Amino acid sequence: MSTQSDANNHWHRRLERNTTLFTVLVTVAILIGGLVELIPLYQVHQRAEDTALVEPYTPLEAVGRDIYVREGCYNCHSQMIRPLHAEVLRYGEWSRSAEYAYDRPFQLGSRRIGPDLAREGGLRTNAWHWEHFWDPRAVVPGSIMPAYKWLYRRNVDVDDARATVRALRRLGTPYTEDHVDNVERYLREQGQAIVDDLATQGIEARWDQEIIAMIAYMQVLGTHLPALLGEDAPAPAPAGEAPGVDAPETAAPPAGQEPATEEAAADQAADEPALPAGEAVADEGADEDGAESDTERAPQDAPPAQDGDTP
Repeated sequence: MSTQSDANNHWHRRLERNTTLFTVLVTVAILIGGLVELIPLYQVHQRAEDTALVEPYTPLEAVGRDIYVREGCYNCHSQMIRPLHAEVLRYGEWSRSAEYAYDRPFQLGSRRIGPDLAREGGLRTNAWHWEHFWDPRAVVPGSIMPAYKWLYRRNVDVDDARATVRALRRLGTPYTEDHVDNVERYLREQGQAIVDDLATQGIEARWDQEIIAMIAYMQVLGTHLPALLGEDAPAPAPAGEAPGVDAPETAAPPAGQEPATEEAAADQAADEPALPAGEAVADEGADEDGAESDTERAPQDAPPAQDGDTP
């Protein structure tokens, strides 16, 4: 009996029975924990990296990012390299907070069914991305990424792009009225530069294809890191080369031919017609969801639906 009485009189038992004191102590503990989490947030400007060295997305890159989100690429790809030795060896320099200054929302991802894309910019050529989105296995044998052939038929919606730029400006992205009023000019100028580069590889494209916007977005990922580190930006990969990946030995095929190996070309020839000029490819790690409405805005000269064009 005395043992049971001693247990009931233990200090924490007495504290629990004193509801007023117990409530006060719990409240104090919660306040201390909350302050520990909140105070650093109000001081973050004292330690934050210089976001002035990070350029906002161009209108075309912002459109490409919207397509990336629409196609669910974040379900299979991350955009964050942790400061771990193995990750740095595999993907490159670990991610800095300032690199995400204009990401609304962040695309950090939660899985890596496909590789991390935080350092994708400049790693591969525009022609490689063009081929990859059309037929991932043509440039990465064994890839489980689906093809994104509808990106070659769908056109960028200029009004939608203008709305994106306007919304991002309200959220603090330093766009000007000129960016909003002349968004089509900005889209055309950057898109045409990519089209001209693809032309050197015998690929015919149009600046307003969604695939061009996606390529623009792929090529900007991670390119602000050298400025944050005070280094010179790395030179882009030479035309026809794709360092760090299993790429075909030959350069991009001429317009009118689908990018593929000899075996893949033979298989595709039996199932679907050759890729018309101006058609194209996608990036590892997106869902096939969202493809049902692909034909709604397809140009009049788009090829008929083929196996794999829509999920």
